[in-house]
Amino acid sequence: MFAIAVLALFACLPSLATAQTTTPTLDPNRGNITFTSNFDFTNAYMFRGLVQDDTRLIMWPSVDAGINLHRGSGSIERADLHVGTWNSLNTGRAGLEGPTGRLWYENRFYGTLDLGLSAGLDIASTFTTYSSPNNSFSTVKELSFRVGSNGTLNPYGLVAFELDTHPGLGQADGGLNAGTYLEIGVAPGWADAPVNVTFPIKVGLSLNDYYELAGIDHPFGFLSLGATATFPFAQSTSYGSWNVHGGFEFYSLGDTPEAFNAGEQQKLVGTIGIGFSY
Repeated sequence: MFAIAVLALFACLPSLATAQTTTPTLDPNRGNITFTSNFDFTNAYMFRGLVQDDTRLIMWPSVDAGINLHRGSGSIERADLHVGTWNSLNTGRAGLEGPTGRLWYENRFYGTLDLGLSAGLDIASTFTTYSSPNNSFSTVKELSFRVGSNGTLNPYGLVAFELDTHPGLGQADGGLNAGTYLEIGVAPGWADAPVNVTFPIKVGLSLNDYYELAGIDHPFGFLSLGATATFPFAQSTSYGSWNVHGGFEFYSLGDTPEAFNAGEQQKLVGTIGIGFSY
C-alpha cells in the first residue's frame, strides 16, 4: 500500500509543479508567531529503534507553535520558543485491535528553547512528556539537549535524560533504571530544487541504561539509513505554505531493539504525509 501511495505521489508531481508556478509569492505572515502542522501515515512506529507497533495503519498528526523571542547580530543571533504536540493513532495491536480497543496510542507534548549562534551552531533544549491515552505504557518524562550545524552534512548530536522514573515505569525500555540516550547523525541533501531531498543517517546509543535487556545495558541501539523528499506545492499564500513529503528508513537493530522487534534485526519503515506552515 505504501509503495502504491508513493508512486501516486510522484505521479502527481508534474501537476503540482504547475500549480506552484501560479502561487502568489507574498508571505501573509510577517509576525513573530508561526504554526506548523503535519499529518503522516506509516507502516511501523519505531521509537529510537524500539518497535511500538507494525500492524495495520498508523497515523501521526502533529502541531507546533513557534515564537520568535530574539533576532540580532550578536553571539546569539536567534532565539525561538517552540511548544507542540505529536500523536500516534494506531489501528492495529497498539490501538483499535489492542486490549483497550482505543485508537489514540501516544500523546507527546514538548517545549523547546532553540538558540542560533553566530558561530553557525544551533543549540536546543527540550522537555518532553510521552503519555499513552489508551494506557499502553507509563508516562515518560525526558530532558534533552541537541547541538547541530547547518552545512553540507548538517551534523548533529543529541543527549536525552529520563526523569522521575521507577523500576519498569517512566522508561522507554521498561527497564530497572533511568536511561541516558545519545544520538549522532547527519542529513546531507539539497533544498534548492523543486523537490527537497535529504539522506539522514543516525546512530542511537545508550550512555547509561537506555537499552536494558534482562537487567543488562546494551550500548548499541540502532543504525538508521533514510531518504526523504519534500515537495512544496503551495508557498506563501493567504492559506499558508503546504507540502507533500515521504520517505523510507532502514533500521539495523542492536540486541535490545531486536528483542522489542520479536527477534528481527532489520526493519524498513515507509512514511508519507502532508505538511502545513503559517
